[in-house]
This record gives sequence, C-alpha cells and structure tokens, in this order.
Amino acid sequence: MRTLLIKITFVIVSLLAFSACNDKMGETDSRLAPVNELIEPLNERDIVLNPSASADLYFEWEYADLSVGGTSIYYVAFDKVDGDFSNPVYTVKADNNGIYNHATIPHSQINKIAGMMEIQPMEKGSFKWTVFSSKGTHTVKSPQEHAITITRLAGLEDPLDLYITGAGSEAGPDISNARKMTSLGSASYEIYMKLKADEPFYFVESRDGTPLVFSISAEDHVKERGTSTVSEEGVYRIVIDFNTTTATLSLVTKIGFFFSPSNEILFELPYVGNGIFKATQQTVTFKQEGWGRDERYKFRMFVKEDRGNGDEKELEWGTLNQTDSRPDEDSPESYYYLQLLANPNQWDNIWKLMGDFDGVPADYAVYLTADKPYTHSISK
Repeated sequence: MRTLLIKITFVIVSLLAFSACNDKMGETDSRLAPVNELIEPLNERDIVLNPSASADLYFEWEYADLSVGGTSIYYVAFDKVDGDFSNPVYTVKADNNGIYNHATIPHSQINKIAGMMEIQPMEKGSFKWTVFSSKGTHTVKSPQEHAITITRLAGLEDPLDLYITGAGSEAGPDISNARKMTSLGSASYEIYMKLKADEPFYFVESRDGTPLVFSISAEDHVKERGTSTVSEEGVYRIVIDFNTTTATLSLVTKIGFFFSPSNEILFELPYVGNGIFKATQQTVTFKQEGWGRDERYKFRMFVKEDRGNGDEKELEWGTLNQTDSRPDEDSPESYYYLQLLANPNQWDNIWKLMGDFDGVPADYAVYLTADKPYTHSISK
C-alpha cells in the first residue's frame, strides 16, 4: 500500500512539474522594458578628453524593470544632436558583455565617436547618448537622452588597420571590397594602386560597420572625412603617416628588371593590378665571364613625387635578406623578399637566378601587397 501511494504521489508531482514547464514551452520570452533613467554622465556635461591610455568615461543607468521585461542586454547609443536614434552613429555594449547597467569607454574611443560626429581634433562639439534594452532581435530605447560636450584630442589616432576605397580606386565604391594597406609600423601605412583621374577615393579603418573615414587634402595633410583625387591617372605609391598627419603620393612610372652584369634594365614589368607588376615570357641570358656565368639581378623603380609633378626619381628593390648563392626549389620564401632602397647601385642587394632560367622564357612578378611580405617570383 505504501509503495502504491509513493508511485501515485510521484506521478502527480511529475504531471504538475511537466505542466508548469510546459506552460511556456516553445515560446520565446520577448518582453522588454526600457531604461527609465540615465544617471551618468549628467545631461549637458562638458568633458575634455585626456590622451592617457588609462583615461575612461563612465556611463551608468538604472536597470530596466525586471518584473516587466525580464533580463535584458544593454547598449549605449550615440547620435548627433538632431538625430532621433533610429540609426545611431555608434553603439557600445555595456560592461560584462551587456549585462551590467554601466559601460566604461576609453577616452580614445570617445575621441573616435566625436570624430564620427564631425568634430575636428582639438575642437569642442556636442552629441547625444541614450541606452537601448535588447533581447534577441528586439530593442527598446530609453525615453531619456543626455547631451554631452566633448573637446577632442589633438591629432589623429592611429587606426588598427587602414583600407582604401572609392570610385577612383581599384577597389571601387563598395566598401566591402576596400583594399588593405600595408602597415609600415609607427602609425604609417602604404599601398601601391592604380588611381583614376579626378575620381574620389578615401581611407577607412574597417570594411564594415560605420568606420572612421580619412582623406588627403590638396596640401597632402591627412584629415578626417572627405575624399581625395589625383589629376593624372596612373599607379601610385601612397604613404600615410598618422604621427605627422601627412601623406605622400608618388606616381610610379615603371618597374624594370635590372641585370647587374650588363648594368641595364632588360625589360619592364607592367602593372597588372592589386599591387602586382608582372612581365610574361621574358628571356634572360646569363653573361659569360672568365670565372663562369653571371646571373645577378634586382629591380629598379622610377617614381615622380608630388602627385606626379616632381622630377623622375630612381629607386631600387633589392634583397631583404642578403644572399650570395643561387636558389633552388627548396629555398625558403624569404629568399625572394624585397626591400626598397633609395640609392641604386650596380652590385649591392642582388639575387641570383636559378640555372634553369639561363636563356629560357619565364614570367617575372613583383608583389607589393598587404597580404604577405613584399616579394617576387620567377616561374616558367
């Protein structure tokens, strides 16, 4: 009898538990409640940004009513003074992956946000912030908005990455196709690219979202927002330095295969796009010397600085890693790495061709791209 009562009790409890669990089974809790009060920074607070890496700006608000909306994820949203937050300029998730009712945002990031609001370095300007409660794809905005006035830092902050885009660039106007620039270290970036005359191009810190935009002024200064143009179509070497906020645009007139034994350029490598210069089916015949066959080579590049308005200048692409031996099929990729040299000469920083290329047609290519070290290849 006792065993029967235990079994009956277990069945009843199980049914009640199943009923309780099944009451909302299959339904997503989409309830949301807004944040009713913004706490910090106070409305119309005036803040002068600090360049220290440890300087932060603290944002705080009341939790949304859990009894009405349940647990939410919070985002701090920023918009222009006349914006309505229907498409915020920038959003930041709250601390602890959105769970907390506060967000700690570095001054460096606030400086970027202020730039997106079209406030120039060292200038003072205002914008607004509020908080969104979020659950899944649903969001609800706080009825409160606070104004904030920011005095920006001097100079331009170095982006983690830099890309070039726009109708005047090879990448075209679709920002998702923007071409990444090569980092030279110390807040400098470089790219080799063909530009169209009088068509706009500009620079962005990423290919998605709402990235910061940079351009080069007519005086070759780097500035936020805007677009740039060149008056002559051609392949350009573009170098941007965020430390000095300056840029150089040099027109690349040609790259040639320099054969050291005869002290001359044997052929040019036409630009084929995407930072690649390539000559196909060219024949190099080694020079016969008393001690044997001489196969030493490097590359010469000719540029006109000042957007193509300067005098033609001769530069040299030579070995990054010094060598005095012929390569073979087992040679490391680093054998072919390049470095740009300002003072060309006949014999320094040379490579040697493999014996298989003596008098044999081959393809010669120089790769000046951001996806790998600057290098070159020779193939049949």
